[in-house]
Amino acid sequence: MKPLVWKALACFAAFLFLAHAQVSVTTSRNDNNRDGQNLSETILTPDNVNVASFGKLFAQTVDGWVYAQPLYVPNVTIPGLGVHNVVYVATEHDSVYAFDADDNKGLNSSPLWHRSFISPKNGITTASSSDVNCNDIYPEIGVTSTPVIDTTTGTMYLIALTKANGHFIQRLHALDITTGKERTGSPVVIQAKVKGNGEGSVNGVISFDHLQEGQRPGLLLQNGSVYIGWASHCDNVPYHGWVMSYDETTLKQIAVWNSTPNGGQGGVWQSGTGLSADSDFNLFFALGNGTYDGIKGGEDFSDTVVKLAPPVGNRFQLGDWFTPYNQLKLGDHDGDVGSGGSLLLPDQGTNAPHQHLLVQVGKQGSIYLIDRDKMGHYNSHSNHQIVQDMENAVGGLFGTPAWWNNNLYFGGINDNLRQYTFDTTTGLLSNGAVSVSSTYFAFPGPTPSISANGDTNAILWAVQTDTYEKKNIPATLHAYDATNIGTELYNTGQNGSRDSPGRAVKFSVPTVANGKVYVPAVEQLTVYGLLPGK
Repeated sequence: MKPLVWKALACFAAFLFLAHAQVSVTTSRNDNNRDGQNLSETILTPDNVNVASFGKLFAQTVDGWVYAQPLYVPNVTIPGLGVHNVVYVATEHDSVYAFDADDNKGLNSSPLWHRSFISPKNGITTASSSDVNCNDIYPEIGVTSTPVIDTTTGTMYLIALTKANGHFIQRLHALDITTGKERTGSPVVIQAKVKGNGEGSVNGVISFDHLQEGQRPGLLLQNGSVYIGWASHCDNVPYHGWVMSYDETTLKQIAVWNSTPNGGQGGVWQSGTGLSADSDFNLFFALGNGTYDGIKGGEDFSDTVVKLAPPVGNRFQLGDWFTPYNQLKLGDHDGDVGSGGSLLLPDQGTNAPHQHLLVQVGKQGSIYLIDRDKMGHYNSHSNHQIVQDMENAVGGLFGTPAWWNNNLYFGGINDNLRQYTFDTTTGLLSNGAVSVSSTYFAFPGPTPSISANGDTNAILWAVQTDTYEKKNIPATLHAYDATNIGTELYNTGQNGSRDSPGRAVKFSVPTVANGKVYVPAVEQLTVYGLLPGK
């Protein structure tokens, strides 16, 4: 065979390898287990992530604060602009952006597309923090939660809140990821009613309230349905926890669940982490403070980890749950179990003590290791009915742990990052942390993410956002050796003039994909990677 032919074939093979190796990040915390891990990272390693070789490559400006995790899809054909690796960013100014994920030069200095859901000249704007009487999300509320992308259809699903001539409305949108245009039948207005005599009920019916209900958790896509959860703004009553599902093709509502139909509150917060789901299409999530009568056979659940079975008719079926023994005390002292999301551990072998496990941590900082097949309900004296209960083990969590290679990483408030190990033989976590970061994190603490090449070259990434109320102090991106997080590899403060990610937004989650790290901030997305020539 001629040399030129060999070279052509070699180049083509290399292209196929790279295309195959590229990873997508299409949902909150990377997958439906919500473990925060990317196990296909072949470029970034503990050896090259250091201040001499790694840093800020560029930044893109957006029109609002970014609370949602950036999403990433490689090899997207953009009409008229060719094929791009694309990073998608949603903002509180009711916008979605698609940027080239690799550079901002030339035509890539502008968005590949930009979609806005407001029209001020027609009286359609975002909601303001004063509208909802709450500064938790500031200064405006538009798209808060992390969207979800179906790469098989090229569709992004998201919830946007708008204010139209004094009226507030939440809509489910389905956008074409190549153009930003609405898919057929999109958007649809969120509507729901359940029977009950709880807060805000009228004639025995509770209706979904577009202003009171805050849509915080990332969206979930599974088995042809989009799942969405709601809580509130600053615990402003009346509100309830809602979970709804919609057919991803028709956007027709499939099922509705209300956490407190005869009471109040019980929101699905999770600090932005999406609902979790297993391969049998069960949903798992945690609830905040509110009414509870589950032990009495009632329908009101709060400060509880819930398992919903697939819906029958237009209602979800309560499959199982766990409520801590001190639920009443937690409720009285604002100790939400649901301040963090539910992490599903990988399924264990058939001979394991527990094949299906879940980890939950709330504001109290207690680690609950729960058997998803037998969650334990409620015991008024202790939590001995669950697999493991470690009281006040870490700082309170406003996020979700990360998982890698039988290690769990917790980023609590007023605490250091803590690494625990999981024993596959006993099915238990280590009694204490096996390593601790040198960095101390105040409120709201970090939600860590993992990049690794399988079981090697693992890096723990975390964005420190405890400066989010200070205009002139930026966030800090940290990188640690995931085998021992006492070893910090890099942080943006080591060369702050070069690497600053911009003003912090609380609950920020970094996205790591194909050699780059994407960090959301106030009106900015910053992209990090190996520096030119490194």
